[in-house]
Amino acid sequence: MTYMHKRSNLLIVFLMITVVLTAQTGDLKLLDWQPVSQMVVKETKIVKAKFPVIDIHSHLGRLENTEKYLEEMDKAGVWKCVSLDGKSKDDFYKEHLKVSQSVSEDRFLVFFRPDMSKINEPNFGVNEAKKLEEAVKLGARGLKIWKDLGLGIKDKSGKLVTVDDPRLDPIWAKCAELGIPVEIHIADPSAFFTPLDKYNERYDELGSHPDWSFFGDEYPSKEEILEARNRVIKKHPNTIFIGAHFGALPENLKVVGEWLDTYPNFYVDIDARISELGRQPYTARRFFLKYQDRILFGTDTPCDAEAYRLYFRFLETDDEYIDPTPAHKLQGRWMIYGLYLPDEVLEKVYNKNALKIFDRFKG
Repeated sequence: MTYMHKRSNLLIVFLMITVVLTAQTGDLKLLDWQPVSQMVVKETKIVKAKFPVIDIHSHLGRLENTEKYLEEMDKAGVWKCVSLDGKSKDDFYKEHLKVSQSVSEDRFLVFFRPDMSKINEPNFGVNEAKKLEEAVKLGARGLKIWKDLGLGIKDKSGKLVTVDDPRLDPIWAKCAELGIPVEIHIADPSAFFTPLDKYNERYDELGSHPDWSFFGDEYPSKEEILEARNRVIKKHPNTIFIGAHFGALPENLKVVGEWLDTYPNFYVDIDARISELGRQPYTARRFFLKYQDRILFGTDTPCDAEAYRLYFRFLETDDEYIDPTPAHKLQGRWMIYGLYLPDEVLEKVYNKNALKIFDRFKG
């Protein structure tokens, strides 16, 4: 090969490297990256679930959409839907119950949500427990606790109110007395409690929503919050607690299983966490088979037929490489895999386990 040929080949290689480096160091931001998968895999279309569905975890507080919610439920074969927006504040729960019952007397269930802003008032727990009892007489069938307990609510001393604060004991006890469950959402995905750096698997999501990060000295660790919740569950064995978002720890199913083994009054729902469950399909399937009597269906998404159908596909089929984003929102840059659960397990998850809990009602 002549000197000129060698020089020409080196120039070509140099140009190729330059093009690659230019492409890699371009202006495309990670937040704007929307890769299109080239995988060609089976896609099973499910219009309605195999069995009637009870969505134990949804938010239907936009009351003007209530009729639309019912239409979406009918499209997907959803029998009942629980709204967790029955807020005590300003007596919103009364209006919520009135509107929901006017659209359908038996398709919607509303859970009461205590007004934690009153935590510093004398007899807070007793007063909210009385209000809860009034709400149940009007039709409420459960209690909802949101993640601001343990992460955001502060008392007059400036300290965060912990999940096991004794001022809440009268509320937990009242739920046992009435025979209604507590849907308890505490903490958030584990990545939200770690540094926002190159090792964070939800980096782009947190980049879009920096207020979702709970890393830093001003917040307790996720472990502390979960331990406080478990102390409440242990202290109130006659109260049923449903751990929202798969008990707040779908990243570690071994530990969630240990909780279910330890606390017979503890259940979990799958809402907004199929993105975590579906990326560990072998482990998740074994978990569903073992704890089939303790898992509930939920979405955390206002009634939407297409979102429901994606959940059904995840639970019922062996489809691979499913994009879970349409079921809720972007939650990590990965795809999920179906669990193809047996019919016996599906029916329990879809409705039987929820009915078992609602049958405890002492009205």
